[in-house]
Amino acid sequence: MAETMSFAETIARTPSRRAGRRVWRDGAFTDGDRDIAEETPVALVYNASTEAVMMATPADLEDFAVGFSLTEGLIATPADIRRLDIVSGEHGIEARMWLKTEVAEVLSTRRRLRTGPTGCGLCGVESLEEAVRRPPPLTSNRQIAGADVIDAVARLSAAQSLGAQTRATHAAAFWCPESAAFLIREDVGRHNGLDKLAGALARHAIKGHNGVVILSSRVSVEMVQKTVAIGAPILIAVSAPTALAVRVAEAANLTLIAVARSDGFEVFTHSRRLTL
Repeated sequence: MAETMSFAETIARTPSRRAGRRVWRDGAFTDGDRDIAEETPVALVYNASTEAVMMATPADLEDFAVGFSLTEGLIATPADIRRLDIVSGEHGIEARMWLKTEVAEVLSTRRRLRTGPTGCGLCGVESLEEAVRRPPPLTSNRQIAGADVIDAVARLSAAQSLGAQTRATHAAAFWCPESAAFLIREDVGRHNGLDKLAGALARHAIKGHNGVVILSSRVSVEMVQKTVAIGAPILIAVSAPTALAVRVAEAANLTLIAVARSDGFEVFTHSRRLTL
């Protein structure tokens, strides 16, 4: 069995580690180890005030901090963050951000208006209306071929290195079929993976309207909202959407493609962007 590590020792910024385990097969035990995904508390801290604490894989945390800030509407552009430090501690990791003065003032006002504590399911949300917010409709008329959807799913599967290693993570990817642009981020949380992708795109100045977002997970309403925040007009997922996700995607002019497999897929909204 592998040597036991203290919690503080496991929060280094590595996405996985080896863990000892006993395997029961064919009527007998065998000892060994395997790679398992790391899960660490990550605090999103703005001007010394914590906005949210998320359980996340401790990799690509700069992308995570920027992406979370963008998709949750806390900033409008990465330039709104004057400084970003990733600081490891005894119990977790802090993404410490210092915002421009005018942006920090808006966030401070938002905090003062809160009526009570919030749960981590929808961090920073104070009302039912905000939880099911309808983002401004997308204006892109981008189209892709049906074969591109099948190709996208294959590319996502092939690129999930951490998922293949641990069998415990989700992935979010961005792909532009006309170019070699393909970017992927992985995390134990599907929302975190999409936030990391959003941050990576913003930090590399890649415009979302030029490509499609691909998810290894089901499509909940937050995944639709975050995809629209990225600006991607097409969302492809390997699993099914929720009813609310479909309604919000319809209102946001987002093409939602789900249950995507090697032999086909299902289009739930705005199928005009598909050329078959």
